[in-house]
Amino acid sequence: MTTNSLQFNRVRVIALSVLDSERANKFYAEILGLPPAYEDKEQVGYLIGETILMPKANWDQPPVQDPNPRVTLETDDARETEKALRSRGVVISDPVEIYDRTHAVGSFLDTEGNKIWFCSYVNGA
Repeated sequence: MTTNSLQFNRVRVIALSVLDSERANKFYAEILGLPPAYEDKEQVGYLIGETILMPKANWDQPPVQDPNPRVTLETDDARETEKALRSRGVVISDPVEIYDRTHAVGSFLDTEGNKIWFCSYVNGA
């Protein structure tokens, strides 16, 4: 058995492009009955277990029938994960940045060019 030194813990966020936020929010909340997901008292999407489904309006990707959703993996420390990925020769497409003073977020490319995001809470958040 190999240990996961990158410490990917779970899928944290799946972001989906939407054209109409109000229509999408009604669908996920009322039709599907998903509970809201909050970060810092702001609703950011809907919960499916511990994973956040995040509808994103005005995103760089339009909605499609064959989606390629944004998947974000939660790690213990995004900065350390970035270092470990770099040491393995993995292409870092978005170096870790801090968002809303609470989340460290970065991304890497797999061998097929798919961008996979990773994040961690910022210490003290």
